[in-house]
Amino acid sequence: MKAKEGVLEYLNQILKAELTAVHQYLLHAAMCKNWGYDRLHDYYDHLADEEVEHSSGLIDHVLYLDGTPEVEHIDSVAHGRDVEALFQADLAFEREDVELLRKAIAHCATVGDFTSRHLLEHMIEDSEEHVDWFETQLRTIEQVRIENYLAEQIKK
Repeated sequence: MKAKEGVLEYLNQILKAELTAVHQYLLHAAMCKNWGYDRLHDYYDHLADEEVEHSSGLIDHVLYLDGTPEVEHIDSVAHGRDVEALFQADLAFEREDVELLRKAIAHCATVGDFTSRHLLEHMIEDSEEHVDWFETQLRTIEQVRIENYLAEQIKK
């Protein structure tokens, strides 16, 4: 099937972001494991798996549209010196992802590519859930202080 105008460009931009997210969440999972925060390690590992699924689906869809998946490059991977810095970086990343997905969904609707739109709508649901999770964690840290929050992250 031939892609409609501009759709492949959006799909490849989103693929780049998803591949970046895989690397970022794998790094953050390893950092949390190294720091002894098993619960956070597991959550970041789950996020990385979810981003791999999104990447795989995008690659398949780009190929379906007779395009070439651009997998050669990723953006800079954000990291930090502590859990709160990781959360802030990941929240900013997910908010940017949601904005890109919104633009791509609107474009797909405009050009009449409802298959791509449906794929991206599924992805934006996950990204919005990620935004909510990071916002909730940062709000909880504000309320209970970082020491109390981290004490709960040590064991599963």
